[in-house]
Amino acid sequence: MGMPLELNTMIVTKGREKRLEDNFFSLTKEGYRLYPVDIPLEVKKTIEGDLTGTGVIKKVEWTENTTTLTYQLISLNSTN
Repeated sequence: MGMPLELNTMIVTKGREKRLEDNFFSLTKEGYRLYPVDIPLEVKKTIEGDLTGTGVIKKVEWTENTTTLTYQLISLNSTN
C-alpha cells in the first residue's frame, strides 16, 4: 500500500503560521509533504500571491496525515 506524498519547493502559509519565538514559526498542513531542509525557500501567503519573504525550514514532522514545519524567516519583504 502506498502513501500519498507531495513535494513542495516553497512555503505557502495561507495566514496559518504561528510565531514560536523571534523569527521562528510553526505551520501545520494537511497530508504528507516533503520539503527541503536548511535551504532558503520563498514564503508566500498564497501560491499566486506576492513574495512575503524567505525562510529556511529547520524541522519537518509527519503525524496522522499532517505535516508540521518549523521554519526561520531570514528575510521579510515589506511594503513600508
